[in-house]
Amino acid sequence: MTYVDPELVFAWQAAHSIARSSPPPVHDRGGFRVDTHSEKEAKRWVFPQPCDGLREIAHEITAPRHYLKLCGSDEELRSALPARWEVQPANYFMTTAAATLDARPLPDGYRMELHRTGPVTRACVIAPDGVVAANGSAAEAADVFIYDRIETAQEHRRKGLGVAVMVALGAARKSLASTQLLVATEDGRGLYANLGWTVLAPFAAATIPGS
Repeated sequence: MTYVDPELVFAWQAAHSIARSSPPPVHDRGGFRVDTHSEKEAKRWVFPQPCDGLREIAHEITAPRHYLKLCGSDEELRSALPARWEVQPANYFMTTAAATLDARPLPDGYRMELHRTGPVTRACVIAPDGVVAANGSAAEAADVFIYDRIETAQEHRRKGLGVAVMVALGAARKSLASTQLLVATEDGRGLYANLGWTVLAPFAAATIPGS
């Protein structure tokens, strides 16, 4: 079982909520609950490790749009859940000690736009035809700096745009002492590993399928 400092997980979730304009997390039975109330998600819980509280909540909930997330493997999460829960594709909780990334020029015709609102920075790479080719956001809170929703449109991949977004967001970090964190998909893990990121723990997730 991988150990991740619960305070670090809470700080990540707090910054993640800021980045997505969600309510702040609250402590709940060994995990951290966010009452999202969005179209896709009613509530989410993030657990630093398996515990009785995770199993208790999993057995209580029968409705869709609730998510349980665990700093642990899919197998560890599955073992705590009733059969009605469905484990989602694997993600990874990652960090880096790199202070900054080297900036790289964008391909000809592309341009970067940055938008800052309080502790949140959003970066967009605009393609020559004016569409958004890549984008992402970052938020800084409680000694952590988190990257969120780094995405590149399919037709604009393999041009270094995702790296450019990461560089632009990283340059917005006010405290170089802040721990940098993100949650990567299986596809994203390789990109971030090439940029010096390492996996702190698998990040498993499950929900109850909608009817």
